[in-house]
Amino acid sequence: MKKLTYSFIILSIIFFGCKKEEGIIVEEPIEDITGYNMLLMGHSFFKPYANRIGEIAIDAGFVNHTQTFVFEGGSNGLPISLWNDTGTDNQLIKAILDNGDVDVFGMAADDRQIANESLNGHRYWIEYALQNNPGVTIFLSTSAPVYPENWEQMAQDLGYETVQEAYEAHIYQAAHVALIDTLRAEFPSTNIFSIPTGKASINLWQMYQDDLLLDDIEYIGEFENSLFTDAFGHQGEMTAQTGALMWVKGIYNIDLTTNTFDTGFNTDLQTVAEDAMNSHDQNYNQ
Repeated sequence: MKKLTYSFIILSIIFFGCKKEEGIIVEEPIEDITGYNMLLMGHSFFKPYANRIGEIAIDAGFVNHTQTFVFEGGSNGLPISLWNDTGTDNQLIKAILDNGDVDVFGMAADDRQIANESLNGHRYWIEYALQNNPGVTIFLSTSAPVYPENWEQMAQDLGYETVQEAYEAHIYQAAHVALIDTLRAEFPSTNIFSIPTGKASINLWQMYQDDLLLDDIEYIGEFENSLFTDAFGHQGEMTAQTGALMWVKGIYNIDLTTNTFDTGFNTDLQTVAEDAMNSHDQNYNQ
């Protein structure tokens, strides 16, 4: 197949050269974009995006995108818990990393454990990954706060005027300063960045409050037609699709305003995701 491709390119160059003499300009053929081999591990606030990024990435032209996702619920899905796991999850993650062909390694990052334990979990996994995957890229997905009914009161109690301001401050301190800055100092040759996936929940929540959604969406209800599936804040389909688009933007750096993936909703989720990523602190992008 490669020989045929190279022969086609050579013939194309010869053909284009002949045509160029006649004043005809023909564009060279564009090859498919190579996708990444990804290893993802996380909890239920991480899962909806991990389950959807593959379909969106392949639809966007990254035809060789592959991934393995290791899931555990709650704090069991945090890096430190998976590192300390004595079952098959730990063995599976290490076996994938031992193969040495992981391009992108994604982990959850939130404050459900004390900071030092969380930092150690990310540190241990990065150290292990680099042994056989020296060029691996690391991303941390930051979740939205739990219990959306309490978001406004929480923001006020912390001294912020809006939920958005409170979340920005949270990810700056808990994910960027406490985690990424420290990890970047320890692993200066490794690309480590964050995706503020919690903005998918928060921005759609705000649009719901402002009656800006173009779909008949419940606040809490069934997965297919609700922002949240429970009071804890687990994501509905609209939120999951938006967060997965944010992942594709953060990992593959595509322009979502020209993305044509059918999300199944009338609301322009590509623009919601694009705006969320564009408002992210540029120092913590890839």
